[in-house]
Amino acid sequence: MGDWWSIEVFDAHSSALRWKDAYEYALVESAISNRASTWEWHVHSDGIVFEIAFREESDGEAWRRLPGVRAALDAVPDPAAGLLVRRGPDGTACCRGPLTGNARKKR
Repeated sequence: MGDWWSIEVFDAHSSALRWKDAYEYALVESAISNRASTWEWHVHSDGIVFEIAFREESDGEAWRRLPGVRAALDAVPDPAAGLLVRRGPDGTACCRGPLTGNARKKR
């Protein structure tokens, strides 16, 4: 069974799309290097969602600990309230809470 993650970034003082443009390559490249099996970006009215699956849970955990991944997540437009990191595609699996910042309810 794979390890799915949904990373939702909300617009704030700057757009989530601008954040995606700045960090997409680094996030995807590091995911591939850590055995990601699939990933997708989704644009919605309040921001974006990055869904990513790894072959094993340990692969996803290792990716989340990378300094570049943590720096990208710290650089979202609103790191205090504009970032949700959840287990499962579209955050449907059991939630372990946000990796950084505070969770903001989905609209």
